[in-house]
Amino acid sequence: MRTTKAPAPEPLTLPDGRPAAAAWTLDPAIRHLNHGSFGAVPRCAQEEQNRLRQQMEASPVRWFPELPGRVAAARTAVAAFLRVPPGDLALVPNASGGASAAHLALPPRPGAEVLVTDHGYGAVTMGAARLARRWGGSLRTVHVPLDADADTAEEAVTAALGSSTGLLVIDHITSATARWLPVARIAAAARERGVPVLVDGAHVPGLAEEPLAGLDCDFWVGNLHKFGCAPRGTAALVARGPLREDLHPLIDSWGAPDPYPERFDTQGTVDATGPLAAPTALAFVEDTWGWSAARAYLSALADYAEDLIGAAFAELTGEDSRVDVGMPVGAMRLVRLPAPLGATRVEADALRDRVGRELGVAAAFTSFGGTGYFRLSTHVYNTPADYEHFAERCVPVLGEWARRAAGRGTRGTS
Repeated sequence: MRTTKAPAPEPLTLPDGRPAAAAWTLDPAIRHLNHGSFGAVPRCAQEEQNRLRQQMEASPVRWFPELPGRVAAARTAVAAFLRVPPGDLALVPNASGGASAAHLALPPRPGAEVLVTDHGYGAVTMGAARLARRWGGSLRTVHVPLDADADTAEEAVTAALGSSTGLLVIDHITSATARWLPVARIAAAARERGVPVLVDGAHVPGLAEEPLAGLDCDFWVGNLHKFGCAPRGTAALVARGPLREDLHPLIDSWGAPDPYPERFDTQGTVDATGPLAAPTALAFVEDTWGWSAARAYLSALADYAEDLIGAAFAELTGEDSRVDVGMPVGAMRLVRLPAPLGATRVEADALRDRVGRELGVAAAFTSFGGTGYFRLSTHVYNTPADYEHFAERCVPVLGEWARRAAGRGTRGTS
C-alpha cells in the first residue's frame, strides 16, 4: 500500500490545446468517473461507425458479401494492437460472448469441476456454472485474499487444481476488486496438470502494452470497448492450441466451414460497424498521446484520486479507507466505503444508480467479502477536478447516507 501523497497530474489536452474531453460526446452535466464499465467512444470513432452504417444502408446487397473481408482487416488491426498473430484472434461481441464460445468448444467432461475464483465477474461465472451443470459436475470457487501478492494468489489457485478439474476460469484484471492476478504463472501450472484455461481479460486491452506476452492459455477474452474506447460490441477472443479448432461463433452462418478464426468473420446480417470502427478508436489514442503516455497519465491520476478521496472519507469517518490490493491496476483503484454502504453487489449497483441520479456522477461501486468499495477507473478525458468534485461534494453525502443506513440497522442507500 502506498503511503505518500500523490501530486495532481497535469490534465491531457488535444493538439489544439482543448481539453481531452472535447474529443468525446460525453454529457458535460455528468462527471464521468466510471470508464471501466462501459467505456466511452471518441467522436472520430463514432463518426467512422456512422460513415460505415451509411455505406451499409446505401447498398446492403453489396455491403454484406464484402463484410467478411472488412472484418478480417479490422481483426488484423486489433491483433497488431494486442501484439498477437492475426490467426490467433477472432472478433466477438464482448468478453462474455467469447467465454461462451470457449465453453462450447470444450469436449464433454461428465462430472468434471469448473474452477473459478471469488474475484470472478458475475456473468462469466454464471456461464462457467452453466457449463458445469451441462457436464453434470460442479462449480468450485477459490478464495483469493484481496491483499494477496502474486505468490499467494498463485498458490491459492493452483492448490485447488485436481484430476477432476475440467476448466479453470481466471481473471486477468478483476472487475469488482480492481487487481491483477498472476495469470501467466497460474496458466503454466494448469498446463502442467492438463487443465484447460480460460482467461477473462475484459479490462486489459489498453491497460497492458502486450497483454498475452508469456501467457500460455487456451482461451483469452478482452473487451475493446472499455479502456480501448472502441464502440460497444467489440471484443477479442484469442485462442491457441488444439481446442481452438472446435471454436465456433455463437451464430452459425456461411462461414461455418472456414477454419478458425475466419469462420468468426461471417455472422450473417449483424451490424458489424462497431468492430470495423475499433481500429479508428485505438489509433486515435495512439496518434494523439501515445498509449504508453496515456497509461502513465491514467495511473498518475488514479494515484491522486485514490489519495484524495481516501483522505476525504477518513476525515469524515475517522476510519482508514485505504485498501491494500495485492496487485493493483494502474487505472483502477479501490477506496473503502463507510459501512454499511454497498455491502452486496445488489446494494452496490443501487448505490451507483442513486449517485448518478441524485449527485450527477457516473461512478462504480463494488462489493467483496461483505464490504463496499468505490472503484476508480480513470481515462484520458478525466482530470483531477473530476475527483476533487467527488471528494468535496459526494463524499459528505455518502457519509450521511451511511449514517442513516447504520441508524436504521439496514444496508442500502434509500
